[in-house]
Amino acid sequence: MSSFSPKNISSELRKGIKRLSTGGFKQIFSRIDQLGIKNGVDKLGIDRFINQCAYMAAGSGLVTGIGGLSSLLIGVPLDVINLITQQFRVTLAISYHQTGSYKINFEDFFRIVASTVKADAKLALSKNIMEEVAEKLVLTLGSKTSQRLVPIVGGLVGGTVNYFFIKGVAKTLLNNEESDNKMLSI
Repeated sequence: MSSFSPKNISSELRKGIKRLSTGGFKQIFSRIDQLGIKNGVDKLGIDRFINQCAYMAAGSGLVTGIGGLSSLLIGVPLDVINLITQQFRVTLAISYHQTGSYKINFEDFFRIVASTVKADAKLALSKNIMEEVAEKLVLTLGSKTSQRLVPIVGGLVGGTVNYFFIKGVAKTLLNNEESDNKMLSI
């Protein structure tokens, strides 16, 4: 059994980032029901759909944070997967809202995701761009992980961070829509 040290955590984090970038993103994407996203946006409207995704992300952050150290080993990886799933759902919803088309392939979709984390979306999809996106997503979530060690505060921090992360992704995508529309009208 390995000992608990920052070096081990860093090594495990790098391994997790590599796993995400080598098929993990595509696996998460392929499990999302794009027609279900369309139907959700049509039924709820884009703002309520975004809020629903943000609340779902907040829920996993809250549960992970409340458990303290004992839930970090299992909870954080599940929280990261849920956070990425909710980001993908919001991205698909806003793409549908902007274009009217709910079906998008992984390569085009991932370029949109890369733009939300300020990665270089002009690059061809490569292992490097996927690793960069994975690293930024994990670091965004992981920046508050140590605060989740204190159960009640950790739950509030985890839920709040996840909620505002999803809302921020949506705001970035919606602002991109506005600037794209302004450029089209010039």
